[in-house]
Amino acid sequence: MTKKSETGSTKSETKSKSEIRNWAPINEIANDVRAGKITALSNVEKSIGLIEKHSEFDAIISVLDEPAKKRAKQIDARVNNGEKAGRLAGVPFIAKDNFLVFGGETTAASNILKGFEAPYQATVINKLEAEGAICIAKANLDAFAHGSSTENSDFFVTKNPIDKTRVPGGSSGGSAAATALSLAPFSLGTDTGGSIRQPASFCNVVGFKPTYGLVSRSGVVAMASSLDVIGPITKSTEDAALIMDVIAGKDKLDMTMIDRDILAYTKFNNNLTGVKIGVEKEYMDEKVDKEVKQIISVAIEKLKNAGALVAEVSLPSSKLGLPAYYIISLAELSSNLSRYDGQRFGYSYPDAKNLDESYMLSRDIGFGDEAKRRIMIGTYVLSSGYYDAYYKKAQIVRTKIINESREAFSKFDFLIGPTTPTAAFKIGEKSQDPLQMYLSDLLTVSANLDGGPAISIPAGFAGSLPVGLHIMAPQGEDRKLLGIANGFEELSK
Repeated sequence: MTKKSETGSTKSETKSKSEIRNWAPINEIANDVRAGKITALSNVEKSIGLIEKHSEFDAIISVLDEPAKKRAKQIDARVNNGEKAGRLAGVPFIAKDNFLVFGGETTAASNILKGFEAPYQATVINKLEAEGAICIAKANLDAFAHGSSTENSDFFVTKNPIDKTRVPGGSSGGSAAATALSLAPFSLGTDTGGSIRQPASFCNVVGFKPTYGLVSRSGVVAMASSLDVIGPITKSTEDAALIMDVIAGKDKLDMTMIDRDILAYTKFNNNLTGVKIGVEKEYMDEKVDKEVKQIISVAIEKLKNAGALVAEVSLPSSKLGLPAYYIISLAELSSNLSRYDGQRFGYSYPDAKNLDESYMLSRDIGFGDEAKRRIMIGTYVLSSGYYDAYYKKAQIVRTKIINESREAFSKFDFLIGPTTPTAAFKIGEKSQDPLQMYLSDLLTVSANLDGGPAISIPAGFAGSLPVGLHIMAPQGEDRKLLGIANGFEELSK
């Protein structure tokens, strides 16, 4: 395993589409491997070379070069022997470093897990490998997925592929940057309040959050268990649909799971004619940057011209989504992080005089500032005398948001708006103001509270910075959501 060093220029730099697009669509790559036109090993070596070439962006924590080459040779041997190599034969991918993966460390970008090697793999990784995909590297993130900029990583800050002076978003910032830079054909992220979609918007790629329970979370470091979702970050909706077709479906190791669509997720309908789309009134107000609103307004006109029936819709409780989300997520987070106590795995303070001191110093040294902040807030809202005032009230608001969402979806097929209030902000611009940082999730958290699928797709540029179009659908309508997203994608070509 090769470790990633902390380097990087701050010079603003824009990448052309021709430079960024280093891979064919995923199905074409796998077809070429199965046909013997290219080898899985050459794909792995290409990915390793691209990771080295773009190391200044600090998207990668570790490279799993030797295990990846070994798997690639096994896949090439299957092809040569005429055996089945899988739907993703020889396709490299990058996993956010909160996925348990054999062959290297899983750190969740936190010092408290530095040196931890997983005793088992995430179900999603097993499913991808069963279809011939190869995990080539682990991506940087906000430690334990706590953040919106990847500045909360305990190791280094990932730079935005469009402009190295700006953040890539978070918490899946390393995964989004890796996909935008074509370090591999796709990456995996986790989304608790927008952590796939927000960085996808900032990095000009596709970020898909499936319906809650559609993809197994077994073997993924938990943040907030009633909100966490796993999904792909890709260059296209077709690639996202293919990856979803592999990773979706029940798993006995995750009791929260639901049935997947009977049809393949790649069998979507992208016809926009007659599709009823609601534009969320509350997500196009003064909280959203004027340039971002302009890009989304142009996207709305494209949808109308393609035959979609577009009208404004109000979800008044959505303005309460952010505080409700942060109360619920931090309460669950404080519980989930209690297992990192320095006794069973991860960092343990070596010179503790007693058990209490071991607990305190292991957690004090191992956790970063943002993790400590969230643990304290989450523990507070669950404490005696405050549970009803905060946590219970937030759950009531969550129910109200779900009910309003269902009412809206009784009139519309999809809801749209901007993915983020602004384009990517500068590194350090919000890191000293947690409340301003939390506002980055303003437009994405409702989909997590509601549990339905949502996607961010490139919509245009505000100046030189990308803007994402956010589309939400009712629970279980993931295939239909991929269809409308693909329809818009076709309009934008």
